[in-house]
Amino acid sequence: METRQVGCSGLRVSRLGLGTMTWGRDTPAENAHALLEMFCEAGGTLIDTAAAYGAGDAERIVGKLVRELGNRDEVVIATKAGFVIRDGKRIVDTSRRALLRDLDGSLRRLQSDYIDLWQIHAWGKAPVEESLDAIDYAVSTGRVRYAGVSNFVGWQTAQAATWQRAFPGRTPVTSAQVEYSLLARRAEVEVLPAVRAFGMGFFPWSPLGRGVLTGQYRNATPRGSRAATDHFAWFVEPYLEPRSRGVVEAVVRAAEGLDLLPLQVALLWVRDAPGITAPLLGARTAGQLAPTLAIEEQTLPREIASALDDVSGGPNAARLS
Repeated sequence: METRQVGCSGLRVSRLGLGTMTWGRDTPAENAHALLEMFCEAGGTLIDTAAAYGAGDAERIVGKLVRELGNRDEVVIATKAGFVIRDGKRIVDTSRRALLRDLDGSLRRLQSDYIDLWQIHAWGKAPVEESLDAIDYAVSTGRVRYAGVSNFVGWQTAQAATWQRAFPGRTPVTSAQVEYSLLARRAEVEVLPAVRAFGMGFFPWSPLGRGVLTGQYRNATPRGSRAATDHFAWFVEPYLEPRSRGVVEAVVRAAEGLDLLPLQVALLWVRDAPGITAPLLGARTAGQLAPTLAIEEQTLPREIASALDDVSGGPNAARLS
């Protein structure tokens, strides 16, 4: 698999990343092992997780599997802090104390002395300079190599990056991570321009529109799909409305013409869009992951990518420049 530079930093990652949000809950350890092995055999290096995923179970599985595979030096482990599940409630705490506590827990669960990319999971109530000070401390003590932000809107991304640039010696904000797909193009308005302005990498999560762009929901809700579960139905439902159906049908038509699967067309559109470093794949089984890895040699014809731009919200200004 080809690699890409993460912004202007010295970090390089595979141009597809393996997401682990469902690990430990909907993806048991044995499935996770098959996913990670398949991903690494295809040349994938970026593994994205978080302290909040599976209440820490995703990190535990990643740590155990990476140790078993013996490839810690070959993979880039990205995790997040500041967003946790406590007593069944989602809590955002980006204070210095909470972030460094999360870091200690992540290192322990990942069975690693360091984290390649440590990201603030969400914008919190703590002053951003306090949160960023925790990043500086983590890097200065050797426990973190690079730092990023996740789910920040445009002005928040720019504020964090500007603060870190204000004085020499602060750790640069290397990357940003937000949702981006043919069904969620809001990042093009402010986040991606901020990413370009500050020389950052960009990791889109849910590049397949929370699974809707696979086409599996065209006629009904399949048993075993995310929309069929009590804990994920809310996540998928926003994209099961008429506008999304039109985009899905356009993707299906493009796939038929190119002899590809709809999910492959949707993923290619994201992977090769301007400013993208690596989309994060949320596959739960090896059968779901295999077709996403099979697109390595594929590209979308420019006219198809532009047509999908038009049907999903209008031209991508960065593609036209």
